[in-house]
Amino acid sequence: MLPVLALVGRPNVGKSTLFNQLTRSRDALVANLSGLTRDRQYGQGRLEETAFIVIDTGGITGEEEGIDAAMADQSMAAIAEADVVLLLVDGRSGLHPGDEALVTYLRTQGKAFHLVVNKIDGVGEDIAASDFYQLGVEHIHSIAATHNRGVKKLIADVLSPWAALAEADDEAGNNGAIRVAIVGRPNVGKSTLVNRLLGEERVVVFDEPGTTRDSVYIDYERRGRHYTLIDTAGVRKRKNVREAVEKFSIVKTLKAIADAQVVILILDAHEGIVEQDLHLLGQCIDAGRALVIALNKWDGIESDERDWIRSELHRRLQFIDYADTHFISALHGSGVGKLYGSIHAAHDAATRSLSTPRLTRILEDAVSTHPPPMVNSRRVKLRYAHAGGQNPPVVVVHGTQTAALPASYQRYLEKTFRRELDLHGTPIRIELRSGENPYAGKRNKLTQRQVERRRRMMSHIKKSEKKARHKKRDG
Repeated sequence: MLPVLALVGRPNVGKSTLFNQLTRSRDALVANLSGLTRDRQYGQGRLEETAFIVIDTGGITGEEEGIDAAMADQSMAAIAEADVVLLLVDGRSGLHPGDEALVTYLRTQGKAFHLVVNKIDGVGEDIAASDFYQLGVEHIHSIAATHNRGVKKLIADVLSPWAALAEADDEAGNNGAIRVAIVGRPNVGKSTLVNRLLGEERVVVFDEPGTTRDSVYIDYERRGRHYTLIDTAGVRKRKNVREAVEKFSIVKTLKAIADAQVVILILDAHEGIVEQDLHLLGQCIDAGRALVIALNKWDGIESDERDWIRSELHRRLQFIDYADTHFISALHGSGVGKLYGSIHAAHDAATRSLSTPRLTRILEDAVSTHPPPMVNSRRVKLRYAHAGGQNPPVVVVHGTQTAALPASYQRYLEKTFRRELDLHGTPIRIELRSGENPYAGKRNKLTQRQVERRRRMMSHIKKSEKKARHKKRDG
């Protein structure tokens, strides 16, 4: 098992900055703002031959109320999961009563921990750490996480008990996990659905839009299959995005869509489909991700209204008729279990291997049933097809004049390949390629030879004329 390190401390002491340094990523949001991290965020790091897992947590003050109390619960859960806790303190502001309270709590829990004095840049190690020796902590380290100063030595000391037993593990170790992103507008129930799928209060749920700000990656196993759930921040219209932090959250949500293999788009049954839902749907389609639609809060809808919602959903989402639609209640769990069947079907279709002979036969039948149009008095010819990629499936079609093939015929090919291959729940890409003209290059080479021959001939003529003039003058 990999060692697990939890980063805890008061707000704005540099936990997320250290997390990004350890994981060599930008997975945790960093800004000069207290209370930015709300859920616990997992990442993987490596020091030479020793790999480890690091958990970023929200700040703890001991005076949390409302959503801050839920954030503190996430931090306490991270402490319980960790093998070693790194308690970060601010070297510039000195010892704080909240730091003493956290030290007392860790000691009562019997948890191994190291005190990490951060922000020593411009202050000096001895001066920054001097205020914290009165805590009587055995392991005290001084670092500047922003500049990565002292971080390597810190992790080497923390991981020394595991270093002798560590083995190199170059792979991510996800055991073929299906990556599933949960996306939607703010307050549609994304985090509630994540907790329902996991069967625990894994992420913060609060009756306030914008509770989730980071994209939180969660690994788990169900009935022998491995999954990675990605809980994302809600994406609103651009004109409604005020805080800079929320702008970063939107970028991370779009990145999570790109990282996922299957995307569950959650809609609010009480509000129906709005413009922002269609915008998010377009992002998923542009990314080529397998898709499942979940209409949440279905349990509070009257029967007459349900029929109207179904018809409206069918009318407005005809262009993604390949995606399954589920009517669920994430809060009460109704319909949630059926999501797994659609997730598996969409993932299998998106990652399926496609053989060249079968793709070519499907192309030939499609061309025979509905031939391509004429272009410049010549018909576009489509000769053969082969697989060009997965997630989404890419079918490469070779022929002549393919650049002139209308978009309507390309859509016809997409629907034909999806139907014949039974690609359920995933978009498909058609990539057109035209064969090169074998005589195009030769014609250019022939012209160049002619030019060179003419140049030599003109040079010979000029020399002959010059020689004749000299001979006539001398004679």
